[in-house]
Amino acid sequence: MSVDVLTEIVIARPCEQVAAYASDPSNAPEWYVNITSVRWQTPPPLAVGTKLDFVAQFLGRTLTYTYEVAEYAPDRLVMRTAQGPFPMETTYTWEPVDPTHTRMTLRNRGEAAGFARFTAPVMAAAIRRANNKDLAKLKQLLEADHTHRNATGT
Repeated sequence: MSVDVLTEIVIARPCEQVAAYASDPSNAPEWYVNITSVRWQTPPPLAVGTKLDFVAQFLGRTLTYTYEVAEYAPDRLVMRTAQGPFPMETTYTWEPVDPTHTRMTLRNRGEAAGFARFTAPVMAAAIRRANNKDLAKLKQLLEADHTHRNATGT
């Protein structure tokens, strides 16, 4: 059974700033509710082929998974993981609404295998809730202190 969850939000920051911050994996623990750490397997900067280990707390469990960057452009980032019972593809897109607002989408798609097929509907609901929280946190971070925060989050 497949899971395909699409969430979006409008952030009151220019597109380039939202994309630069959100696409930097080192910032993920700041705005992803469930991600506790990220480790670069390949050296920065982010590029097609980059591999990253994410450690997350999800549905009461600690999960470690490796994402590989499949696409990277100013308006789009696609990362995929192949291991485990639930291989996942995560896609970010950024689109200017106007010069000071950005529509960001976050999409998670995966094909459950084995026993995970039975939990796919529960997973989809949990992913949707988490994505909505993550995007709200990202919006809060980027809109709250934009005068002191540059595109890399410092």
